[in-house]
Amino acid sequence: MKRLPLLYTLLFCVLSQVPYAQNDSLSLSHVSQPQSHTGFFSAPASRFILPAAWIAYGALSQVSPTLDRFDHYIYTTSSHRRTKVDDYIQYAPAVAVYGLDFAGIKAKHNFRDRTFVMVSSYIFTAITVHAAKYATQVERPDKSAYNSFPSGHTATAFTGAHILFREYGEASPWIAVAGYATATATGFLRIVNRKHWLSDVVAGAGVGILSVEAGYLLLPVFRRMMGGEQEVTLVPLVGKEMYGLGLSCRF
Repeated sequence: MKRLPLLYTLLFCVLSQVPYAQNDSLSLSHVSQPQSHTGFFSAPASRFILPAAWIAYGALSQVSPTLDRFDHYIYTTSSHRRTKVDDYIQYAPAVAVYGLDFAGIKAKHNFRDRTFVMVSSYIFTAITVHAAKYATQVERPDKSAYNSFPSGHTATAFTGAHILFREYGEASPWIAVAGYATATATGFLRIVNRKHWLSDVVAGAGVGILSVEAGYLLLPVFRRMMGGEQEVTLVPLVGKEMYGLGLSCRF
């Protein structure tokens, strides 16, 4: 049970990003009254500080004997059992980005823009994770391979969770909480499965979030290339002995 306070702390740090989405929502209702953004999480740069700190922690753990011992402490005090749940729930936040839209909960961006952010973010995540694994050659806790750092499962989960937060955080902070909780559970299970050290998981979370922020930074460029705000919508069609997808485009 000694591992639980640390995991709760990690989840708290992730969920602490929710306030700046709420600040953005509140500011829309007071457009006529300019406000100074004094809160830490209302500053655009703050979106990069926390994930960058997580990546830095993971990187330092590879060269710091103290942090390396802490990795082994967390590993030895954690229960270990085999489960494949993390292989599936890592994709749950990404699925929810589109599923909630089909359920009638309006996202911040249209289907086309969300898809661009999704694709570009996962490309950034994949490139960063695989490059880091190749460069560091860290042995996994179960000694199965030398590609432990950072955790790809965790990076994948946090990529989807952060897009979920950016798209639906203003509609309901609980959607963001659910996404980040699922991503945190994925990281926890990677430790339980003896596939990753704590530093791998923390760095993977940072990589996922930073990749999403990079995707959103490229979104205005993508819009200019595509020439405006075209709307593309997919609608599920279900009827008697019939099912499919309807495609709607607005130019």
